Amino acid sequence: MLKVDGVTKYYDDFKAVDNLTFDVKKGEIFGLLGVNGAGKTTTFRMIMNLISPSKGKITWNGKKIDYDITDKIGFLTEERSLLTKLTVKEQMLFYGALKSLDEQTILKRLDKLLKRFEIEEYKERKINTLSKGNQQKVQFISAIINEPELLILDEPFSGLDPINIELFKSVILELKEKGTSIIFSSHRMDHVELFCEKLVILVKGKSVLEGYLKDIKKDYKIKKVIIEGNVKINELKKIDGVTNVIKTASFYEVTIKDESYYKNVFNYLKTKDNITKFSLQEPSLEEIFVSKVGEAYGK
Repeated sequence: MLKVDGVTKYYDDFKAVDNLTFDVKKGEIFGLLGVNGAGKTTTFRMIMNLISPSKGKITWNGKKIDYDITDKIGFLTEERSLLTKLTVKEQMLFYGALKSLDEQTILKRLDKLLKRFEIEEYKERKINTLSKGNQQKVQFISAIINEPELLILDEPFSGLDPINIELFKSVILELKEKGTSIIFSSHRMDHVELFCEKLVILVKGKSVLEGYLKDIKKDYKIKKVIIEGNVKINELKKIDGVTNVIKTASFYEVTIKDESYYKNVFNYLKTKDNITKFSLQEPSLEEIFVSKVGEAYGK
């Protein structure tokens, strides 16, 4: 298990990470979220032991992270970190050696992974001749060539089309099933919702929301009612507890203060004909994210 315990990081007088605590268990996918500059990259670098915390400690299975443990960690960075003048094979031999793997093991795993990512024909191709999407596949392979126990994924779907996003999703879930602990970071909240059981939202290096996603959604008060049928916006807006009404191409989206006002909308609709849909919609992670970040910035 990865444990980040009361970690703070200063760069001179600037506090990049502020008293951050979380853990990631075996076979768990954990979301580390925040806007640009929130402290995510600094946190990743501390976990990788590339930089040291100013306060607090980070451990893997109770031990301080050193070079032996970083050999068990995979890291897919948001920025491209490939040596583009090398071939795919040369790149993997280089990365694998950095993770203390012998050449035979690297090549055996590489052949298996190239097949899994459907790019077997690119083994001897230089990386700078590949498309952006195929370079992302190579970068992902480089992050898991060591069969990591802990995998950090920072914007893993960058540059991918929908077909390859599905491929990446299936590989990530396979890794989870095999027991890999995964830290997942993305600005696409729908992707985070798909994978993450627990999460932390950072603002200016400090956690403003943390916990299990199902509990966070349950505790979040603002709800939405979806209505299909003949209604009038001005009448909906007058209902006690309704804070906003949006008309889309096929339905009305009614925002209420909390679930207790649901019956007010229902009672109104009972007086109307041709109502074909009426449902309470739980908040999306994107709505929660925008709300919590906005609160933290005083908006």
